Parts: sequence; structure tokens; C-alpha cells
Amino acid sequence: MTDATITPGGGLTNRVSFLTDIATIARRAVRSVVREPEYVVPALIIPFFFFVVNTGALESFVERQAPSGSTVGLDYRAFQLPVAIIFAVTGISRASVLVIDIQSGYLDRMLVTPIRRSTLLFGLMVADIVMALGLALFVVALGLVFGVWFETGVLGLLVFLLLAIAWSVAYSGIPYTVALRTGNPAAVNSSFLIFFPFAFLTPSYLPRDLMGGWLEAVAAWNPVTYLMEGMRALLFMGWDGLAIVKGAAAIVGLAIVTFYIAFRSLGRRVATG
Repeated sequence: MTDATITPGGGLTNRVSFLTDIATIARRAVRSVVREPEYVVPALIIPFFFFVVNTGALESFVERQAPSGSTVGLDYRAFQLPVAIIFAVTGISRASVLVIDIQSGYLDRMLVTPIRRSTLLFGLMVADIVMALGLALFVVALGLVFGVWFETGVLGLLVFLLLAIAWSVAYSGIPYTVALRTGNPAAVNSSFLIFFPFAFLTPSYLPRDLMGGWLEAVAAWNPVTYLMEGMRALLFMGWDGLAIVKGAAAIVGLAIVTFYIAFRSLGRRVATG
């Protein structure tokens, strides 16, 4: 078993360090990304499609309708860039690898080694960070090609990337939970559908001051709204600390929930086999 973190025999009883355990799992997971370009390519096409279609169809209309002095929406391409990047990085995880490991018995073999159980997920999440960074850079490059720039400069761009990656990892707890509880590849592939209501019940197409009725009320309770607005602040509103903090808080809140259910599902899988 080439990915084991401990050699057999020899009376070796001390466990390797926590970070080494994570690195071992992460290396294998990152290698699987390289071997599966068909998994990454759709994640590149979807944000490109939404960005081009949305800006082409709505740019002139929204910019004309934006109220005088509105804090959002004058540059609709910048307005849409966070939507594209959120679609790119949400649901990106190595949960598909975890399902294969469950079905093949590889996870069971890992569980008889002294590897720390929590690193089985943390290592996969490191690979998720690598994937999310690559996808986020692609979307930012797309925005730059279309003339989008950051009011907050290079530092704002880095914070923008950090928010995107953190959101991606926070959401990854959902597909990992599905993988651990079902062991079903189809269920894992469908887990992204959970995100769709949250994605569209937001100011993804129009700024909130152009929304009304029940949609405006729902958007106000949707954590994705605050993530989008925090990222938009970095693009064309400057260092709006409140908006950025609200976006970060939405990520932390999601991570608390999804990590809890994911690691609890891992504990259940370890206990039941």
C-alpha cells in the first residue's frame, strides 16, 4: 500500500506527525486531480458560460436601471465576477476519490494503520484548496481579460481569492458527508444541486436595491448573499470592512455546520466499517 504512512513490521509503534499524515493523504489526492482532467474541465466551463451569458444579456439593462448613487452595479462585469467564481469553486472536492476508496476497501485498509482519522478528511481538503486556487485564478484571469480590476488593488485581489478558497473548503463538508454516509458516486455527484437554491436566491443577477418582494427577503437571510457582497466590495467599493466581515462570517458559519456533519459522518464510518 504505497500511500500508507507507516512501514510494516520492525516494531515501529510511534505514529507519524499530524502534518505528515495530512501531507500523505493530500499528495495522493492531488495526484488524482492530475489524472482526472474531465473532473476539472466542467468547473472551468460553467463559470465562463455564466459570466459571458449574464454580462451579454443583462449588462446594459442593469447599468441603466441602477439607481443614481447606487453602491453596486455600475460595472456589471465586476458585479458578475463573484458569481462566476462562486460557481467555479462550490462543490469542488475529492469526495469522488473518497467514494472510490470506500467501495474498493482502500479506506478500510487505511483505518488499520496508525493514521489519525481526522487527517483522512483534512488531507483531502488540502487537495481541495489546490483545486479551488487553480479555478479561482482562472476566473480572475477571465475577469481581467474582460476589463475587470480591483478597486482594492493587489491586496484586495488576494483577499478575494482567500474568500473564494475558504468558501470552497467550507462547502466541501457537504459532499464528504454524502460520500461517507452513502458510499454512492451518483449521490456525491448530485450533492452540488443542494447549492442551486442558495445560488439563485441571492442578488446574483441584480443588486439588492433592484430586488423586491419575497426574493429580497429570502436573499437577506441567505449566507451566499453576504459572500457575494463582500467579494464585490473588494472589486468596486473599496475596503468596506463590514461587507467583508459579513462575507467571512458566512463562510465560518457554513464551515461550522458542514465540518461538524462531515467529521461526525467519518466517525460513524470508522465505527461501523
